[in-house]
Amino acid sequence: MCRKGSREQRETGEPREAEETPDKKAAPRPTSSPASPSLERRQSIKMFIRGRPITMYIPSNIQNYEDLKMEPERLELDWLRVTGTDRRLTCTFLPAGRGSVLHRPRYCALPHQQAYINGHYRKHTDCVRCLTLHPDKVRVASGQTAGVDKDGKPLQPCVHIWDSTSLVTLQQIGLGTFQRGVGSVAFSFADSGAFLCVIDDSNEHMLSVWDCNKGTKHAEIKSTNEAVFAVEFNPSDSTNIITCGKSHVYFWTLSAGQFTKKQGIFGKYKKPKFIQCFVFSLTGDVLTGDSEGNILTWGKSAADIKTLGKGAKETFQIMRQTRAHEGSVFTLCTLQGGALLSGGGKDRKIIRWSADLAPERECEIPEKFGAVRTIADVDGEELLVGTTRNAILRGTFSDGFVAIVQGHVDEMWGLATHPSQNIFLTCGHDRQVCLWNTEEHKLDWCISLEEYGLCADFCPNGSVVSVGLSTGRWMVLDLLTREVVSESTDGNEQLSVMRYSPDGSFLAVGSHDNFIYIYNVTESGRRYTRFGKCNGHSSFITHLDWSKDGKYIMSNSGDYEILYWDIAAGCKLLRNRFESKDREWASYTCVLGFHVMGVWLEGSDGTDINALCRSHSERVVAVADDFCKVHLFQYPCPKPK
Repeated sequence: MCRKGSREQRETGEPREAEETPDKKAAPRPTSSPASPSLERRQSIKMFIRGRPITMYIPSNIQNYEDLKMEPERLELDWLRVTGTDRRLTCTFLPAGRGSVLHRPRYCALPHQQAYINGHYRKHTDCVRCLTLHPDKVRVASGQTAGVDKDGKPLQPCVHIWDSTSLVTLQQIGLGTFQRGVGSVAFSFADSGAFLCVIDDSNEHMLSVWDCNKGTKHAEIKSTNEAVFAVEFNPSDSTNIITCGKSHVYFWTLSAGQFTKKQGIFGKYKKPKFIQCFVFSLTGDVLTGDSEGNILTWGKSAADIKTLGKGAKETFQIMRQTRAHEGSVFTLCTLQGGALLSGGGKDRKIIRWSADLAPERECEIPEKFGAVRTIADVDGEELLVGTTRNAILRGTFSDGFVAIVQGHVDEMWGLATHPSQNIFLTCGHDRQVCLWNTEEHKLDWCISLEEYGLCADFCPNGSVVSVGLSTGRWMVLDLLTREVVSESTDGNEQLSVMRYSPDGSFLAVGSHDNFIYIYNVTESGRRYTRFGKCNGHSSFITHLDWSKDGKYIMSNSGDYEILYWDIAAGCKLLRNRFESKDREWASYTCVLGFHVMGVWLEGSDGTDINALCRSHSERVVAVADDFCKVHLFQYPCPKPK
């Protein structure tokens, strides 16, 4: 991308340019101010994206822009929701009423149920894949993947050991050692957490043990070429380590810096495709949960000298098979006294077992929350339950479970903020529409759709919200009743923008069929009649904004067009775009325009910026980019930083 200023008002390379004849009397007068002579003396400036010239006309008051100073605004993370598609969420309960700790991409969140507060450990530079709690119940170890920064420089995977109270980093382990990422971590227990075990994401899934205080590697070995799901130290012996994963469970012995591996023998029992999890019983046995729905009890068997000869060694074999769940056993959790909890996938059940694996109690998680993914014991009675649909539930077998954290389970596309209340609405590829409370940091309500929700906007009166779907259909929901009060269909392609006019009398619907559909809105946002259609874009609509007087629309498209429309005149395309240079806009979400030209970096290919929004004060603009960053810029931002 490059920029080029021009006094000419017509360029042969840009569509519709030949029809634009700006009024010379309206051109900005030269000024003696030395601050920005290159802009003040021009009527237009060109920006090139992928070789396409984009002409933007310079407002008459450009000489005032240099006096604008960026407000001392900073973005500070306030609350983090569980979203995404990672089904291997780790959730651990912190004692003394400090809530729980869970990992999400790049952050470790510490939601506190009572105070609606959220702490965040934010020192990771890429996605956090795993975490574990130290025996002291304060320190946490979390491992991240490899990645690249916004400049394309590689970010190396590593493990951070940090204080869950102060959120201070205590140790960084393995930087430059691990490949691709860190898949599993575990602290030792018998020696009060002196060592940390790590499995990386390399082809060989390297198993390494580290000194937590020194940050030095104690031992390392290739574990397996198959996927590894979990690793733990034997709680009574730090020289014994267990790993499990695809079709295997390995028993490791560490002595003098060297590993010895023994594979679990399935013998007469069917080998499951996946060993999902394991725990240690109070008697020292290892209990595994697998994809066949069974809990297997493993123990040592004496060396079979008769069959294997004089050099035979002891083996680890299955002592007992217990049928537990329909579908996979995703998680196991031991309780004080030796009782066991298991969480099922397909059946969504949590079952409490006695120490000798007799079923005692069970409950079923509501289908809307998904399958049980992880269980954490709070006090022997109360539990935290993480699910495959990104919910964290809290409750008991007697009283049931309620969600304390929820989130989307697939890509989130639509976001709309309420005009007067501290609530906002989201929708996405998981077919959920969610209304969130920003003060209490909670989900007010959630409904399911038959199609993807891709965009949304609140009516200015705040009583209804419109949601655009992936099929060209859109609906209007009553915020209180959640009922559909109106719906319509425009074309058969996905909708990308829903935008009410400032007074709520019109609704503009931007579609991937290249049209903008305009509706009259009456009865407080509950009745919609087609007013017209904006026809002129040569690609799909990406963004649009209304003028403050509600008569005009500015729109962007997938091929980087900026067009202006006179809605009051019957959705007429304004060929002379120069006449719109001084128009004031009620919102500014279009990513292309003179006022936001400076947010684009040199060399951008047009896909770097995904969303943009001007503040209510009209002094700051927030920009979301392809590098998972949200930036703040001064508004207007007509020049590159």
